[in-house]
Amino acid sequence: MSLFNSLIPSRSREASRTATDNVGPSLKPVYEIKETDEAYGLTVFLPGVAKDGLELTIENQELRVVGRRTWTSPAGWTTVYRESADAPFVLVLTHDNAIDADKIAAELKDGVLRASLPKAEALKPRKITVS
Repeated sequence: MSLFNSLIPSRSREASRTATDNVGPSLKPVYEIKETDEAYGLTVFLPGVAKDGLELTIENQELRVVGRRTWTSPAGWTTVYRESADAPFVLVLTHDNAIDADKIAAELKDGVLRASLPKAEALKPRKITVS
């Protein structure tokens, strides 16, 4: 089991506001975390978010992803029905210093953020030689 405290997403994706949000009402994106001996792999689904609307920060044992959508309807369009909200996506994961922040690599392509979060050296498995 990984050291992330927030592995299981809440069942609700409805707009919410928490004390750590400075972005107003937001949506929790769908995400998954995979673990290897060397790193955690984080995939976050952020439909409608471009690179200039994405913030990925790590501070105080928290990894924070904020994605703001940039799409606007063309002139002359009238919205009849819209299932998605304009609220930004916010995901905060607690990591208990499990991540080497200097080696994080991330890529956003087609609304999917993929990040490699290398484990801190203290957490990596070691082979112990017995004499």
